[in-house]
Parts: sequence; C-alpha cells; structure tokens
Amino acid sequence: MQYHTFDISGKKVTIPSPRSYRDCARLIRSDYHRHTGRLNASLWRIWLGGLSRTSMGFSFWFRLSQHRKGWLYPLARLMAKRYKRSYGLFISPRTLIGYGFNIQHCCGIIINANAVIGNNVNIGQLTTIGSNVRGRSAMIGDYVYLGPGLNIVDEVQIGSGSCVGAGAVVTRDVPPGVTVAGVPARKISDKTHLDYIRKPYPLDDLPS
Repeated sequence: MQYHTFDISGKKVTIPSPRSYRDCARLIRSDYHRHTGRLNASLWRIWLGGLSRTSMGFSFWFRLSQHRKGWLYPLARLMAKRYKRSYGLFISPRTLIGYGFNIQHCCGIIINANAVIGNNVNIGQLTTIGSNVRGRSAMIGDYVYLGPGLNIVDEVQIGSGSCVGAGAVVTRDVPPGVTVAGVPARKISDKTHLDYIRKPYPLDDLPS
C-alpha cells in the first residue's frame, strides 16, 4: 500500500492508495466493515453482498479500478461505469479515498477527481464535491459525516471529526470537531457527532 499524508485544517490525515490487488482487497474489506462490522470477510461474500446492497457493489468494483493495472482493470472499470450510469455515481478511480468509505444511499453523487477524502467518512446521496479551479478540489479529514444534498465548493478543507448537515453549501474551511449547516455553511455546534460514524474501520496500523 502507498500512503499519502496531508495537513487538513491543522490535523494530519494519512490516506492509502492501492499498489496491488491485495491492497484493493483490504480497501474493499474496510468499506464492508463499515456496513457489517466484519473485518475479515471473504471477497466472495462481499461480492455476493454487493448484489443486494448497491453501495457495496459499487465499492467492490471502484476499489479494484483504483489499481489501474493488471488483468482485472478493464472489467473493474466497466463495472464501475455501469454503476455510474445506473445510479449517477460520478467518482473517479483517481480520487484518493481512505479506509472505511461509507456511501449511505447510493444515488446522485459527484466527486471531483482531485478531491482528497480521509478515513471512515460517511457521504449521503445527492452530494457534489466540485471545483471551478482546474486541478484543485476539497480536502476532507478522517471521521467526517457528510449529510445528503451537500455542495462542497472548490478547495475548502473539512477538518477531521466534523459533521456537515443536510443541504449545506460549504464555501469556506470547516475546523475539526464541529457541526456546520446552512447556505452558506456556518458553525452551529461544537459537538462532533462521531456516533454517526458507525462501525469505524480500525486505523491502528496507519504509518505515523
């Protein structure tokens, strides 16, 4: 696994990207853990689960397509595109997304390819993480809850442990450990709402 470290709203965030299919499998299992709490499920079980759970079906093929090499890549890319067309999931395999990515309702999600998304992040339906600046987009920390119907604009930073309420339009940086809401989004609480991040994937072995 290759690791990338960023400073997001004053906190270090380390995000993996796969260098082999074994790494892809680990990322798939981390996403599956967010749904079921199981750490070591077989890929066969996860694939079967994806037949009935859209978010896991997408995650399975999306994570495989992040390793842009090997014999599985054309199939993984094709399957990820099928989810894109069927459910409006515009998420590029080039996007850096950490362990335990949880799509809560799998429809209408657009994420700029240059976005950076940390570990154990929840994202709701009808959410856009976009940018008007070529080559730049938002950076999102660990344990962040993004409610449905959000718009995150340009290269803002959303700090770890924060919560963004449904329908918000985020145009400025969000500090760690707060809740923001509204249009434009403003702080409404110092509560972190980490209870919204259910079954977080353990990050004990991330490089320090």
